[in-house]
Amino acid sequence: MIVLGVDPGISNLGLGVVSGDAARAVYVGSELVRTKHGDPAPRRVRHIFERVSSTIAEYQPEAVAVEAQFFYRQNELSYKVGWAMGAVFLAAEMAGLEVFQYGPMEVKRALVGTGHADKHQVAFMVRALLNMKKTPTSSHAADALAVALTHLAHLRSGTTLQI
Repeated sequence: MIVLGVDPGISNLGLGVVSGDAARAVYVGSELVRTKHGDPAPRRVRHIFERVSSTIAEYQPEAVAVEAQFFYRQNELSYKVGWAMGAVFLAAEMAGLEVFQYGPMEVKRALVGTGHADKHQVAFMVRALLNMKKTPTSSHAADALAVALTHLAHLRSGTTLQI
């Protein structure tokens, strides 16, 4: 199975594509999608939509896995990340793909074994599980790959979380 993982953000959005299953996954590709802070919101959303759509067209994933976002007292940030999530959801829907969502603790638990792992531990496990020579330079891309790997793990256990 090919899975597109997404670490959502309006300024920095990570995309990561893996192929295989929970027992053996292979790195396919990853990308950091950036938008300019001063650009109008519609332009930023369109840029994200276009990059996600082109990634879907290029790699033909069978599912999209998104990291759930939790914001406490950061209303403006949650509002803006919502723009990015909408662009991802629309691109997936237009491609006929199901979208699954996993919280940060679920991702850490699936990769490291504990929900309290730090970013370095998650990035290390992404590198190890995908047999990569080096860790992705973007932490957002590494997080996206981690979400895709989490989806493969949940497929094996039958506990996927479709939106």
